[in-house]
Amino acid sequence: MLKKLEQKTADFIVAEQLTPANGKILLAISGGADSTALLHVLAALRLDICCAHINHQLRGDEAQRDEDFVIEQCQKLKIPVITKKIDVRDYARKSKLSIETAARNLRIENLVDIAKSQNCDFIATAHHKNDNAETIIDRLIRGTGLRGLCGIWPAKKFTDGITFIRPLLCATRDEIIQYLNSRNLNWCTDRTNADFAYRRNFIRHRLLPVLQKNSAGDIVENLAVLSKVSRGFYLIICRTTDAIWPGIATAKEQTITLDSVKLTAQPAEIKIEIIRRALTHLCAGEQDVTERHFTNILRLSDDGRSQLPNRIIVYRQGGKIVFEKHLKTKPAQPIAADPVVLKVPGATQFGPCTINADIIEIEQKDLAGFKKTKTNFVEWFDFGKLKLPLEIRPRKRGDKFWPLGLAGEKRVGKFLTAAKVSQSLRRRLLVVADSEKIIWLCPVRISERAKVTKDTRRVIQIKISDSVG
Repeated sequence: MLKKLEQKTADFIVAEQLTPANGKILLAISGGADSTALLHVLAALRLDICCAHINHQLRGDEAQRDEDFVIEQCQKLKIPVITKKIDVRDYARKSKLSIETAARNLRIENLVDIAKSQNCDFIATAHHKNDNAETIIDRLIRGTGLRGLCGIWPAKKFTDGITFIRPLLCATRDEIIQYLNSRNLNWCTDRTNADFAYRRNFIRHRLLPVLQKNSAGDIVENLAVLSKVSRGFYLIICRTTDAIWPGIATAKEQTITLDSVKLTAQPAEIKIEIIRRALTHLCAGEQDVTERHFTNILRLSDDGRSQLPNRIIVYRQGGKIVFEKHLKTKPAQPIAADPVVLKVPGATQFGPCTINADIIEIEQKDLAGFKKTKTNFVEWFDFGKLKLPLEIRPRKRGDKFWPLGLAGEKRVGKFLTAAKVSQSLRRRLLVVADSEKIIWLCPVRISERAKVTKDTRRVIQIKISDSVG
């Protein structure tokens, strides 16, 4: 007779249609509690599986201990296992990525390669309800919409037709531990899971318990319901977008053109999904695109332009909105290392960038017009809040500023981490400051202390061209 978690997982696989009856599954197993439980659950269900263990070589002897444990478990169950060692640190250094991002990229790439070599159409990972709750909370902290509230999907198709499935998404962490204990099964513990330097661990060990203490009902279960409902609504949006996409979008290799009139006629949620698909087609990198970018695109005037991360330019041309990806044709010029005082008013050269500063007398009605035409590289600042001279420079260690919309001053590095700004963009940031404070981290955020308000009557407009974006 199947144990409770085994039956629950079997029912979930059927309900979510995770695999066909004859589908072969590659199980990604780390040796931790979750993946060890999934290994024994899938074995009990007599599914056609093989295993893959990726050794990241980040924890020395502990990493080798985990690999040996996985091999031993698979041998006991007579399930084939493929192990692979990857050099995450070297890849992160060469690719200029964080260790976490580098590990994830290499892990997925190698799992897909192993799956294809073993004729597997599915890769199973051991994500569960608690992982889903942490994911949703993390996205809420960073800012998200309906798509983010969907959390972790039970199944998601990646490259080369390989589908990642999460059979344990029906279970909580407590249910998994109870299952392991009921079967007297051991597992490996990763000590980095207790390191609060990682946001996920802080959410898991500190934030979630506080939220649970002050919540009505089980917050993990409540968030599981929220994500399921959100996925239902998002699928409706996707089906609607699928139907109208051919009549709105014209796609080429480095360009997507949208019919502006037809786009404008759509509900706001459909507009956002259409724009997201345009950016995805151009491999824009969704993590770097914020709500502000979407808003700027929808507000583009006839002669307006918006610059997005990863060299995406968006502009209007007649009745069309055009997305173009600009490929690098030559190495980027280095940004000047020493601060340069800006001419106000006037033009200033800073490395490859030209900075134009203009003083403008405004009335309240002028603000709406500016918001429609501004881009990430054109900003207004309240002249009365600035202490001249202004200077432009690269970011430096110890910089602090008060980001627009936040409650107070923050270290620039911590702000960029919280805002999920990519490492490539961080290296190209420009800092505009007056004699007392930073007023702009270009092209990410301006300062709360220099923003234009209803009382502003005189502004400095700063425009940076041939810029770092």
